[in-house]
Amino acid sequence: MKYFTYEELTASATARRKGIDNTPPDRIKANLKALVENVLDPIRERWGAPIIVTSGYRSERLNKAVGGAASSQHMTGKAADIRTVSDTRADNARLLKLILKMIGEGAIRYDQLINEYPDSQGRPDWVHISYDGDYSRARMYTCKGGKYYQGIKL
Repeated sequence: MKYFTYEELTASATARRKGIDNTPPDRIKANLKALVENVLDPIRERWGAPIIVTSGYRSERLNKAVGGAASSQHMTGKAADIRTVSDTRADNARLLKLILKMIGEGAIRYDQLINEYPDSQGRPDWVHISYDGDYSRARMYTCKGGKYYQGIKL
């Protein structure tokens, strides 16, 4: 884990505010490590600047508190929501394009890639990416208005 720490992958303002323990057990830490080493670190390396994890691991209680999906990969430490430091739609779109390029080159494997709440030009509010080792499904979605659609268009 070159660029990311367990602390940033488990940080949550909601957990702090509601007094929820979001400490991952060791089996979850192993999943977080695999996510970082196989997906997040390579993306960060190619991006050439810090990437912000807005949501990594979520305990079941925290996942419920934030309204996460009942089967969210965040609860298993296999998913992260990421954005650029600037957090502009244009830069987040550049990050998503880079990820798509890396996937096309075979530089990273992934389970799900989601363009979250894109604007009218397809630029994401943030990017969700997950890694599930040998079981990676390589599925791409766009989330608009809380509904998921197959594919990503930029």
